[in-house]
Amino acid sequence: MKNVLYVPLDDRPVNLDDVIMQAKSAGLNLITPSSADIRNRIDSVANASGTQLIGTSSPTFGNTANIRQFILNQAASVDGFIISIDMLAYGGLIGSRRLRTSGGGTYPNYDTATANLLDVLRQIKQSYPNKPVYVLDTILRLASSVFVEGLTLDAYNESRNFMGQARQTFTAFNDILNGYNVSSSGTPYGNTTYFNKNEYYYTRQHKFKTNYYVLDQLVRLGYIDFVAVGVDDAKTQGVQINEIRFVENYINNSLGGSGGQNPNRAIILPDADGLGHSLVARMANQLYRGGAKPRYAVQYYGPHGSTIINPYEYMNVHDNIVRHVDMIGGQLVTSSPDVEIIAITDSTQVAQAVSRINTNGADRRATVVVDFVGAGSSDATVTEALLGSQNTGRLLGYSGWNTAGNKIGISLGMGQARYAFLVTETQASALSDAVRAHGSLLFKRFLKDYYYKAISISEIRTYSRDHNKYTNLPNSTTDQNMLLFNSTADYEHLLSVLRNRMQTHTATLRAKSAFLIGNAATAYNVKQISGSTWTFAGYSSASLDYGNPNYIWGRAFEITLSPLVVLQ
Repeated sequence: MKNVLYVPLDDRPVNLDDVIMQAKSAGLNLITPSSADIRNRIDSVANASGTQLIGTSSPTFGNTANIRQFILNQAASVDGFIISIDMLAYGGLIGSRRLRTSGGGTYPNYDTATANLLDVLRQIKQSYPNKPVYVLDTILRLASSVFVEGLTLDAYNESRNFMGQARQTFTAFNDILNGYNVSSSGTPYGNTTYFNKNEYYYTRQHKFKTNYYVLDQLVRLGYIDFVAVGVDDAKTQGVQINEIRFVENYINNSLGGSGGQNPNRAIILPDADGLGHSLVARMANQLYRGGAKPRYAVQYYGPHGSTIINPYEYMNVHDNIVRHVDMIGGQLVTSSPDVEIIAITDSTQVAQAVSRINTNGADRRATVVVDFVGAGSSDATVTEALLGSQNTGRLLGYSGWNTAGNKIGISLGMGQARYAFLVTETQASALSDAVRAHGSLLFKRFLKDYYYKAISISEIRTYSRDHNKYTNLPNSTTDQNMLLFNSTADYEHLLSVLRNRMQTHTATLRAKSAFLIGNAATAYNVKQISGSTWTFAGYSSASLDYGNPNYIWGRAFEITLSPLVVLQ
């Protein structure tokens, strides 16, 4: 088994648990920092006077010094590195958004402490030049965090709207840094109410200097083999666009790219929570297949992706798929693919999509599915149709979770990592361990993306909002931090609801045709691919520990969920 050092974006399951399980499905063992060093949490203290909420405070960020030392300590014993710049330099995604009172000094000498953290990448590449070093970085999102260091939902909504308004076009680095407040007509924007726009701009300046440092001082000079730059929470206009175009131009002019991308060195696209999945996939392909590029083709069931731009993205769905294929180490083709992407963009065409999945199963064609219909979760019509097919249990990747970019990164990451392993591994025990991991992860995607995110979450949010303990806090806010805004008794009730509902949904999902657990018939997952010969393992059992589901950040949006599936 290959060992890969992995520093995640944060410790939410989408960036940690799921990526670890995806790696196991590809025979990779991810070595991660201690849970304490990557722990991220929103505010944990409420300042109140009776039933009046005054404010919140005390979030938790990762320990950057310990993470740097962890990288140095483990470097000799691993086969490759996947490292989040946000975690290494800022203690995680929410840490990179902290409002600042200064944007730092003049680039490249903008922050000695940050540069020292980033330069650990230079150290490991100099010491181990043959080990792949991949990093994931993010362009700062439009919106502030919610309930981090007192920032409210009003601040989030105001900042996203304010920062999403058109800015004057600048191309020079310093002009971009100094032009965040200049409208497209050349006039300055006015004041904000719920957050300090100048502190936000300082945060942007510092983060953009870090983006530039990674590209200019590390990627360009060969200390990073590949960088995935994710644009988090974007729009087709606003304060991010100049930064995006600057990065694209830099990739063209200094990293040998074309069209703002270089599949061999740097990709920028709309995504954040799918980047870990994608880079694990790229790593698996590099370690097992020497970077040989598998062929991908995409089939749309509904409108073509070039006609769709997600509300939280600046790139259309098709271009986003193309860029993700590049990022995972594949190549897009129009015929004879190794892996086919089934992109469902209209629920009325799901029957045709399922027919294609069944044909691919009969023809032994590896398949991944992305559900673009649901807004932030899997669509009911699409999911029920997918679960009605036994071939769905054989998918190499699937997702309906959150933004279009997230869905693409998760599903294609699953598929590419799994494919690289299936076509190269021959050891029986490794094949068995990996198929159990993949079966568990595929089962989880349906359990979480549909049964939680499309069904159970509405009951949880309703109860949380109906039991708001602060009279001056909008009910629509309560489920954003249930630990603080619901009573202890109500929070315990919400935990019980979550755990009881997920037990029920686990039993329902077990019986679906995709898995057929407890049925006289058997559904299968792919265990090995050897040319045109496929070997299968049958789904045998699926269980979910009652105490496992939890609100990891105390909010309804994200939960821990770790079902265990056995295949024989």
